[in-house]
Amino acid sequence: MIEQFVRDGWVHLPGAVPADLAARCRALLRAALLRDRGVDLDDPTGWDRPVLRVGGMADPEFTASAGTPALRSAFDALVGAGRWRPRTGMGTFPIRFPVPGEPGDDGWHVESSFAGPDGGPRLAVDSRGRALLMLFLYTDVGPRDAPTLLRTGSHHAVARLLAPYGSAGAEWSAFCAEAVPATAGCPEAAAVGRAGDVYLVHPFVVHRAQVMSPSAAGPRVIAQPPLEPATEPAFDLVTGTAPVERVVREALR
Repeated sequence: MIEQFVRDGWVHLPGAVPADLAARCRALLRAALLRDRGVDLDDPTGWDRPVLRVGGMADPEFTASAGTPALRSAFDALVGAGRWRPRTGMGTFPIRFPVPGEPGDDGWHVESSFAGPDGGPRLAVDSRGRALLMLFLYTDVGPRDAPTLLRTGSHHAVARLLAPYGSAGAEWSAFCAEAVPATAGCPEAAAVGRAGDVYLVHPFVVHRAQVMSPSAAGPRVIAQPPLEPATEPAFDLVTGTAPVERVVREALR
């Protein structure tokens, strides 16, 4: 797992969240959507947009899904024991529906992780605010279900491009305009799997959402929260030896 993460920038953990717990989380999200927005995940007559976002869910089931033994072990292996902050609740949820329309959020990008002096989004080579990008699958996600696309190995190039900006970081949109064409040759991997699977992704991996196929069976429900560092910044680029740091230190040699 560690060597794949260093090489490719992501790992797939099948069944990291027990299937019954993932089902309970989905039921809670369905009830909240029906109550607050009048949208039923099980009733196509109310699906009127290609994507709907839910900011977060604080139910104990979601907290449990973010901290299973399999995930805690993986966090320790990739980020370092004591160097990540347990999540309370879960979010953000981009829920995609098999209906026509442009979602407006399907461009290639790297995640921002902190706000600059002007309040705008930024990212830095030592990765303040984010130790990992995580993709929690709460429904089955197949090729027709708008799986997130990951540019395998792109984190190496992104680390090199970020280095000149130092800890102050780069402005997000301008940096994406630089990083996206620079990583266009990377192979693409689709984050497919079963409900309860989790993808742990290096925060510098270039990725994008997809438009859902009209032939998909139903909505795709995932969450894409950060794993936050216990202290800032997330990466120690001088003495750090965790895999998330190895990637960057090796890329900067």
